[in-house]
Amino acid sequence: MTAAPLAMRLCGLSQEAANLGLQWHVIAMYAPSFFTGRLITRFGAPRVVAAGLALIGAAVVAGLLGQDVGHFWGSLILLGVGWNFGFVGASALVLDCHRPEERTRVQSLNDFIVFGTMAAGSFASGGLLTAHGWNTVLWVSLAPLALAVAALAISRRAHPAAVS
Repeated sequence: MTAAPLAMRLCGLSQEAANLGLQWHVIAMYAPSFFTGRLITRFGAPRVVAAGLALIGAAVVAGLLGQDVGHFWGSLILLGVGWNFGFVGASALVLDCHRPEERTRVQSLNDFIVFGTMAAGSFASGGLLTAHGWNTVLWVSLAPLALAVAALAISRRAHPAAVS
């Protein structure tokens, strides 16, 4: 997310286009929260997380397909909705794995790890963009995505009844 507006400017796109893309990304991150809980109730948290990870993968593909405004905006919106599904769904999974008296601490630790990792990734993406370009940022983002997919798959195999 943080590297995209910089990349847009480096590709010669306007500041207004970069701003609007980021605004829609933030809306895409939080607006789905009005119905993500219902999706989790209906389909289960693992499926919602899987859909989120698929949307994040689609965001990478959209970014790799081109560097015009539509590609950047599409990528940012897909990333935002994917983040929402992944974060809210994974938060539900974390809470399902713990006793009620542990949930507050576990959720706090989870949020600390998630947002700390996001901050580190934000700093790293700027350096990666400057040194190697936008496509490299997109390709490198596939590594943590693959780790998340693997973690979800392993958790489903280890606890099929609890996370299905």
